[in-house]
Amino acid sequence: MTVHATLPPYLHISPVAAAARAVDAEKVYGSGDTAVHALDGMNVEFERGTFSAIMGPSGSGKSTLLHCLAGLDVLTSGQIFLGDVELGSLSEKELTRLRRDRVGFVFQAFNLIPTLTAAENVTLPMALAGRKPDRAWIDTVIDAVNLRDRLTHRPSELSGGQQQRTAAARALANRPEIIFADEPTGNLDSKSGLEILGFMERAVKEFGQTIVMVTHDATVASHADRVVFLADGKIVDEMLEASAAQILDRVKRLGG
Repeated sequence: MTVHATLPPYLHISPVAAAARAVDAEKVYGSGDTAVHALDGMNVEFERGTFSAIMGPSGSGKSTLLHCLAGLDVLTSGQIFLGDVELGSLSEKELTRLRRDRVGFVFQAFNLIPTLTAAENVTLPMALAGRKPDRAWIDTVIDAVNLRDRLTHRPSELSGGQQQRTAAARALANRPEIIFADEPTGNLDSKSGLEILGFMERAVKEFGQTIVMVTHDATVASHADRVVFLADGKIVDEMLEASAAQILDRVKRLGG
């Protein structure tokens, strides 16, 4: 990996290896004395085939970073790249297509369509794109999240864990380049949360998926290969293969 000499090690910029990266990213809300710098000149990358967690105190910019990386929000200045594509260069139609075809999402609120079955929710991105799903791959994903006996059920007939497993399967069904997860275990009990984290780890190790996850939970973050810590819109540290205790200690020192 190429390292910029003027940047600390956790601010590497490597376009070839990066699934997503931010370059001099600024996101400002408001103006004048009331301006809030949610992202303050941030440089960070997330390598392909890795599971990364983003942590930091409330207001540190972690959700803003995730939303800008995913193309759900736009920067005030700077650049966001998904692979070799700079998101700021795209029209709204092109950005919508990119999110549909190259990005997967897992949110705390599940975001399932209540009138569709679990199977229909899983294949929804392909239906919207007018493409036939790869049935062998869909079967692999469904079995990976243990949904085989719930495919005909609608979200209201599923437990919270089953709904989130459906959302996770939907995120992976289109073979996206990267999955963004925002507090994916936030609405789940500990058993269901562990099932989702186990699936995410498997998706990275067995399927070569790239996952970037925002979480406030040190135990959840310990399942990631890498934890990036934010404070005041800046990246202040990172840890690799860290335990929950190590992560929690670092968060406490950041005031989280």
